[in-house]
Amino acid sequence: MIITYLLQKLHFINDLGVTFDSCQSFRDHISQKINKAFSIQGIIKRNFIYMDESIFILLYKLMVCPHLEYANSVWYPYKLGDIKEIEKVQKRATKLVINLKKISYTNRHLPTLKYRRLPGDMIEVFKMTHNIYDPDVSLKLEYNSG
Repeated sequence: MIITYLLQKLHFINDLGVTFDSCQSFRDHISQKINKAFSIQGIIKRNFIYMDESIFILLYKLMVCPHLEYANSVWYPYKLGDIKEIEKVQKRATKLVINLKKISYTNRHLPTLKYRRLPGDMIEVFKMTHNIYDPDVSLKLEYNSG
């Protein structure tokens, strides 16, 4: 008796909350996260009409940032357009505070999302270069001392 299985080609798959597409561009994943972040911002805007900077920062970091930063070492946005789209989320969110509306984006008391991703990247490189991960399954990075 011979059993045959047909494999179906998938254009995207969701694994542990990250949507992988066949091109590895993560475009669908990024747009899902942006839409979710904007919807949560809408909830904050409707329920917290008058908020100061400290309350806004607390709400933003608790409710919005986790959606934009979850597993970002996997789906790291490298295209300029994707980076700008993700950054729009925080840029629009900081305008919810009346005192911050007229201040430039870089002076609104929150580091850019691109800047927030850098420490995670540095930690990952440190782990790879110091063989903290299983060497059989991780990237092998070599030093160039020259």
